[in-house]
Amino acid sequence: MNPYSSLSDDFGIYTYLNTETVLPNQRETVLHFMESLQKSFPRMTHFHTRESGEFVLEEDRELGSYRWVTLEPKRLFTGYVNPPSVDDADALHERVLDLAPAHLNVISLDCEALDVLFAFDFVYHGNHDEVVAEALGLHNTLESLLSLPNARIINFEPVVMLGLDEGLRLQCRLSIETRTNAFQVRTGQFGEEPISVYFTVRQYWGGSPPKSFVESYRHQRALCQELVDQHIVPSVLRPLAQAIATKQ
Repeated sequence: MNPYSSLSDDFGIYTYLNTETVLPNQRETVLHFMESLQKSFPRMTHFHTRESGEFVLEEDRELGSYRWVTLEPKRLFTGYVNPPSVDDADALHERVLDLAPAHLNVISLDCEALDVLFAFDFVYHGNHDEVVAEALGLHNTLESLLSLPNARIINFEPVVMLGLDEGLRLQCRLSIETRTNAFQVRTGQFGEEPISVYFTVRQYWGGSPPKSFVESYRHQRALCQELVDQHIVPSVLRPLAQAIATKQ
């Protein structure tokens, strides 16, 4: 069961394998890699190439719960939106990371960093920056400034990064992305895009990296979930959901 389905409108687990050199883009290599993935996940039937040269294999996004894999020049990007469970997302990410060394010739020497990211989307038809500021208590710390005549918050996208080990090779990052602008605040005509909360655990390679990409993913995903459950859910996600609910 997805433990985060009640916290936000959409939830996803993403993985980014960042490389130092350009990944293979030959037709035979790419298709063989994508075909191997499709055998493991038969619903991944939509394959296409973007104008930028990226290769994408994905499921039907209309399903609401869907997987995708994107092969970029120097990044392998995997995502599962609204997975039935965290274990289902693990199966996708671990399969991709298990295939990458043999199919794409990605080795530890070529890896810059591995990112594991939890993403939470909140639908809100109003001033995103204002509701985020309210949820995180900005009105308490800057009450006098925000009380100025005609003062309205038009940008508030906090970012926090922490080093998690002595060498700063393991890091985490909390970021909140809002999608309203000054025109929308002025006119009251807000769009359909959500507020996104991202929490990432990044492992830089080099030095003494984990034994494999899969092993690193498992450690990072477990750590990411632990930090989200203990800190991000009570301090960010629930307050944001409550602030949105009071304004709707």
